[in-house]
Amino acid sequence: MIAIRTLLTLTLLIHAAVIFAETSKEPQSEIAEIVVTAQRREQSTLDHGGNIERLDFQDVQAVGHQHVHELMNRVAGAWIVRGSGQEHLTAIRSPVLSGAGSCGGFLMLEDGIPVRPSGFCNVNQMFELFTEQARGIEVVRGPGSALYGSNALHGVVNALMPGPGSSPYLALEYGANDFMRTRISMPADHDANWHMSFMYGRDGGFRDDSEHRQGKLHIKRRASLAGGELLLGFTATDLDQDTAGFVNGFEAYRDEALSQMNFNPDAFRKAESQRLYGIWTRRFERLDLDVRPYLRHSDMSFLHHFAPGTPLEKNGQVSAGVLASVALRSNKRQVTAGLDFEWADAFLDQFQQGPTVGSPQQVATRPQGQHYDYRVDQFSLAPFVQVEWFLDDAWTLAAGARFEHIRYDYDNRMLDGNTRADGTTCDAGGCLYSRPADRSDEFTNLAPKFSASYRLDEQTLLYASLARGFRAPQMTELYRLQNGQFVSDLDSEQLDSLEFGWRTEHDAWRSDISLFAMRKRDSVFRDAQGFNVSGARTRHSGIEASLAWRPNARFEALLDATYARHRYDFTFIPQRGERFIDGNDVDSAPRWLGSARLRFSPATRLDLELQWVHLGDYFLDAENRFEYSGHDLLNLRGSWRVNDRTRFTLRLNNLTGRRYADRADFAFGNFRYFPGRGRELFAEIKYAP
Repeated sequence: MIAIRTLLTLTLLIHAAVIFAETSKEPQSEIAEIVVTAQRREQSTLDHGGNIERLDFQDVQAVGHQHVHELMNRVAGAWIVRGSGQEHLTAIRSPVLSGAGSCGGFLMLEDGIPVRPSGFCNVNQMFELFTEQARGIEVVRGPGSALYGSNALHGVVNALMPGPGSSPYLALEYGANDFMRTRISMPADHDANWHMSFMYGRDGGFRDDSEHRQGKLHIKRRASLAGGELLLGFTATDLDQDTAGFVNGFEAYRDEALSQMNFNPDAFRKAESQRLYGIWTRRFERLDLDVRPYLRHSDMSFLHHFAPGTPLEKNGQVSAGVLASVALRSNKRQVTAGLDFEWADAFLDQFQQGPTVGSPQQVATRPQGQHYDYRVDQFSLAPFVQVEWFLDDAWTLAAGARFEHIRYDYDNRMLDGNTRADGTTCDAGGCLYSRPADRSDEFTNLAPKFSASYRLDEQTLLYASLARGFRAPQMTELYRLQNGQFVSDLDSEQLDSLEFGWRTEHDAWRSDISLFAMRKRDSVFRDAQGFNVSGARTRHSGIEASLAWRPNARFEALLDATYARHRYDFTFIPQRGERFIDGNDVDSAPRWLGSARLRFSPATRLDLELQWVHLGDYFLDAENRFEYSGHDLLNLRGSWRVNDRTRFTLRLNNLTGRRYADRADFAFGNFRYFPGRGRELFAEIKYAP
């Protein structure tokens, strides 16, 4: 019923807006050309033969997101699932992936540099990106180009950080549930050779014991070096949150009192990260050089509130590397070649303070005490080449390949096997946690990509691409094993993708439509009993559309929509755990995703935006027995320019007060939900000198 009312409301608003647009005497306003950096160089989207979506600085500022999912629901094919505090799970042209190594399906970049080492991803790794003050967010769905390697499987997210010359401002924001945030961009001198962005925020949380605090800092300095330009960047993030876990019971999120409770009051997450990097570029007449050295560090500790026994995990890494490329161009072709190198020193420690509470099987197999304590040294080397042939003014062909070799040296600092820490055995067939002996593992992958694009006219591009993406097994998949595993014989996960697209940019409207079909093999899934299933295969197909219409300067309508099927491509009947059946929908994979926005400026200094967010129904388990019915949300944003320097913004989220679940799940015999937030109002005042 809510969906019907929402559709009716949007239809009436669009009808009224069209009448206004047709009767307005103001001149037509052109849609700005979109420039992207997916090839480590700036180019128009009409010159890019593949899918890419860009959220610009105006999008980031208008949303003013407290959580990255509020921003990413503007990207067709993307669903960032909100957890407690800043926690999240990611889906980009994929189901929501969870469990060991699931985060390896997505590559997160800052200014084109991975934020984490290969093999050491984190499912919540987007909270280490400073998206709140980015000058742009680029999203590539499906396998990335030859320029990006392991983890560029289901998608790539690149946060472009501001630099010297960016607009200065000071913003203060207050809102529901004791929310407070300060954002600063400086200096005021546009000619300065440095820039700093800073944010500190606190959210009291709408559930018991769920407050979080986070701070983020980015500094960039511009200098000249060896005849080229050098940008030095430094980013630091810090998160301290009290975490609220699932609420259990069928549709428990609909109960107002229950949805505000926290049954894991001791759960928490503390995380910090620092990244120092350089971007050195030098341009010659027919040759461009690009060298990006980097140094990274991260530490995190958190309670596994989602698992029986709620063990405490600590992990961290120190890593360094360099991305180097050279581009040679002529009138007929451009050749980009390079070499990426990375080293990392990572650790993981897991300890359970008290006894497990749960079923007899869980109590018997999840012991109190130390579970894991290991270190891993990682080395990777990846040469790549990509060639574009400009056959004429219309046709462009491209081919590329990336060869990547990665090595792990693993050091177990506990007893080998699946015993307790003191060597005693568990009942019911042994302890769940299994530790392999010291070992080394190596993985080599070759990923080719081919594409063709055709400029139908000055405003329209048709393209097709055939690509392979891959990811090496993550350290947690190889060395944090389970009962019955003593050696993990995992192969690199591979995904083959075929895609066709149509992109057009006119003065008043823009469209970007892509159709895709993908097959993935050697996947690792976690079933409803918490066991890993390896050697899995899935297939994925669908259509994604991004549309924008701007008939005049006062009105704009935008739509980002996806219809996709994500299905198992294998059958597995285990002795324990749930069954995986060929043809079933992958759990946590809604077929429909969408976001529609109406932007309207009824007065010179007033801007309004109404957003409708739609999430379709999806299954909660691999056997497709249980499902979540989906939901529709309305968000309203208004901004008033008090004068040339001051802006006042109101954001009203969940306008209708809908009761919904940010995440629905079925595991360990229970329906589990992260309740969605109710109606919330936020007010911000922003001063730009």
